[in-house]
Amino acid sequence: MAALTAERRAAALDVLEGSSAAHELDVLVIGGGVTGAGITLDAVTRGLKVAVVEAQDWASGTSSRSSKLVHGGLRYLQMLDFHLVREALTERDLLITRLAPHLVRPVSFLYPLENRVWERAYVGAGVALYDTLASVNGRRRAMPIHRHVGRKGLERLFPDLRHDAAIGAVRYWDASVDDARLVSTLIRTAVSYGAAAASRTQVTGMLTTEGGTVIGATVQDLETGRSIEVRARQVVNATGVWTEETESLAGTDGGLRVLASKGIHIVVPRDRIAGDTGLILQTEKSVLFIIPWSRYWVIGTTDTPWTQELVHPVANAADIDYVIDHANTVLARPISREDVIGTWAGLRPLLQPGTKEGTSSAKVSREHTVASPTPGLTVIAGGKLTTYRVMAKDAVDFALGGRAHSLPSVTDTIPLAGAEGLVVLRRQAPTIARRYGWSRAMLDHLLHRYGSLLAELVETVDAEPSLGTPLAAAPAYLRAEIAYAVTHEGALHLDDVMMHRTRLNYEVADRGLGALEEIADIIGPLLGWDDATRERELAAYRERAEAEAAAELEPDDESAEQVRLRASEIAPLQPITAT
Repeated sequence: MAALTAERRAAALDVLEGSSAAHELDVLVIGGGVTGAGITLDAVTRGLKVAVVEAQDWASGTSSRSSKLVHGGLRYLQMLDFHLVREALTERDLLITRLAPHLVRPVSFLYPLENRVWERAYVGAGVALYDTLASVNGRRRAMPIHRHVGRKGLERLFPDLRHDAAIGAVRYWDASVDDARLVSTLIRTAVSYGAAAASRTQVTGMLTTEGGTVIGATVQDLETGRSIEVRARQVVNATGVWTEETESLAGTDGGLRVLASKGIHIVVPRDRIAGDTGLILQTEKSVLFIIPWSRYWVIGTTDTPWTQELVHPVANAADIDYVIDHANTVLARPISREDVIGTWAGLRPLLQPGTKEGTSSAKVSREHTVASPTPGLTVIAGGKLTTYRVMAKDAVDFALGGRAHSLPSVTDTIPLAGAEGLVVLRRQAPTIARRYGWSRAMLDHLLHRYGSLLAELVETVDAEPSLGTPLAAAPAYLRAEIAYAVTHEGALHLDDVMMHRTRLNYEVADRGLGALEEIADIIGPLLGWDDATRERELAAYRERAEAEAAAELEPDDESAEQVRLRASEIAPLQPITAT
């Protein structure tokens, strides 16, 4: 499997620089979140010459800050949007059975009931329809069917559910995913088929003809300051909450309107809440999930307008209190701020009704829209993690126009990196674990993260046996995983490892600071750091951790953001200036 390395990134930049009128790209994708990554894979597997650029690290925006669920959208049944639910369930089942069975795993939820008769019938009918929509078109069932649970069942499945919070529940199944790993896996898969991919590479302008047709873009390598003009037949804007800023670079008033809405999650140690399944709770605004994940619980989310800068959304004190208070309405042993070991905040790109004047719209759904504000530029916005593949297909179909019929999407048949050979690796895994002295928990962790790519990790350990041991201050991760983040997964900075290749920023109480020096010792030589660079990287992450912790104590978004922005940036973004 193609590795994302600093050398491969440099080669991708050379491809971008080598594009010209005679050797232009078919498609330049802007944005390295799940949508942009999906578009890149879709386009390259149609036989197109494709490159993708991301201004930060892969998945550094919304796509690493979701609820980490792959689900059909049970709440959309209340809106009678059967098509959308069926589409999402189809994609969920594709991921869990064919495309990424190592990354996407089933998780069950309890929907607590307060009324023995009408609510059980109403909710039960809805979840039964959910199951039915997941089984249409002759697909084999990927999940167990729902079932009703009484009080005794609740006590067994979720002992910490308050006795008076429910008379029973409906138990149904969806799936969870490490969202950042899904994105990096999509990028690696696309690169293995020939796509060029460059992170920390920001689009600073659009190349246009006198008539306004977009024919490429100007990009800047934020690592070196190098500026490159890239020629492409089609440019696809998949920048989420940055959609309008990116559109403006084309000098057009057309396009999509997107607003940012903040959602936060808190992390609580697994042993703090006694339960073997998740909970979904109706709130006055939406739903709240209590999700079992590895060694902890993820609880969220919120839905509040965000009007601050877009790069570093943070959880404030009011957000955290809101989530705690709503979780405590059903918990027999209430949680408190002292139980929270981590948080994250993400921005949903909420698509606004309609498009700007002069825009040609190809497809509009409840979740996403594909449009063209000017020839040569395709824009996609909205959507959700689960349906990234459908969004990618729609975007590439639109960009190709009449050519799409002869070059149809094939991504529903293409397993992602780590899926091929997974069955074999699962059978070999116990032998591998014994050879290296890894526990069953560690083995499960590795298979979930790498799938059949575990064989590559083992090669790393064979070459350097000391990498086969856990990090001293973060024993859930092997030292080999830290090295692999650089040698195979495209990490360029300490921040990339702490935030997106691992989850140490929010899954341990010290935000990973205890393991920071050891991690720097592993990746520094691989990235060619001198002493000054190493100290700069350490200082930047420590500042980030301190600023995020301080922001969580602030009462509102404005004050929290002011505190967060005190931390320095390793590779700061350039201001976007419309042409």
